[in-house]
Amino acid sequence: MITMSPILIDGHPFIAVSMQLPKTNFLAVMNDNGYIMCGALDVALLNEKLSDRKIIAGRAVGVRSIEQLLDAPLESVTLEAEARGITIGTKGRDAMLKMM
Repeated sequence: MITMSPILIDGHPFIAVSMQLPKTNFLAVMNDNGYIMCGALDVALLNEKLSDRKIIAGRAVGVRSIEQLLDAPLESVTLEAEARGITIGTKGRDAMLKMM
């Protein structure tokens, strides 16, 4: 099952996506500027192979729900995210607000 729903973080709109896969879940929260995802995100690929796209993104591991994704510290972030002040350890919710 795939669920896509609008959410508000401090009054700012975002889209949350949750997809149930065999033995795991795919989770993401996004806006027009960037996104955070579960452990499925390959930050190294974004930084190395797709650097010309200047993707603003972060990855949190061990999360099983959108709320956990928003509350978790990011385990890795892209170079473009770092340029916006999003660093390793930034909570997902705070990272999204920096993407406004």
